[in-house]
Amino acid sequence: MLIGMAPAETLSPYIQFKDVNKAFGDRVILKDVNFDVLPGEMVCILGRSGVGKSVALHNIMGFLKPDSGRVIVAGQDITDYNEVQLEDIRKKVTMVFQNGALFDSLSVGENVAFPLREKRQLSEDQILQVVDGLLEMVGVKEMRDLLPSDLSTGMKRSVAIARALAAQPECVLYDEPTTMVDPMMGNLLGDLIARLKLQLHLTSVVVTHDMRLAKKLADRIVFLYEGRAIFFGPYRDMEKSTEPIIHEFLELDELKLEA
Repeated sequence: MLIGMAPAETLSPYIQFKDVNKAFGDRVILKDVNFDVLPGEMVCILGRSGVGKSVALHNIMGFLKPDSGRVIVAGQDITDYNEVQLEDIRKKVTMVFQNGALFDSLSVGENVAFPLREKRQLSEDQILQVVDGLLEMVGVKEMRDLLPSDLSTGMKRSVAIARALAAQPECVLYDEPTTMVDPMMGNLLGDLIARLKLQLHLTSVVVTHDMRLAKKLADRIVFLYEGRAIFFGPYRDMEKSTEPIIHEFLELDELKLEA
């Protein structure tokens, strides 16, 4: 059972994939994929590059639509939603893109303030207070006046997380948060994502190929292979899986730790 949450059987999923299929031309990306994410839960989507992890996130955001099957987000079937209907969903669910997707011409502070200014609900003084608080929360307050080009990849990801939180979402999607960062920064980002989930009770989905990150963060794991979800459950159960590809992932991770 998740900390501070009701028993799983009493909760309706916040996100749910029901027999989701997605192909680009002849290339099948997702094939009859089923999984769910409970409110306040963190699910990691694991697998090799190109298996459809990011495609799954884009279906949750409505950027892509399944060829068949249903996608439930915030308790609503969004499969056939138009862009106007999806705008309401995207106020509840936000995504931290792999490249950060920051505005290059805006300072760090202005990037984080952007969603707050769009809402037009706070005074400028209040916005600045919130921005400082968020930047402090993610550990980059001293970088408020710098441009994204002045930051490392890991720092850009931290700022992108702060900007995502400024929208006051119910759910955050993270696309490969530790890719192309050094191990120390990857560990710090993992700690940050875990802390935010606990402090803010966020529903979270993390796409990663990093087994150690998944072990640290996940309440449950979806493992994608050749378009299918070949495992869905807690990490401890995945360690007992008889699937060869899962064993390969676990063994590679042990080799990295020994190195």
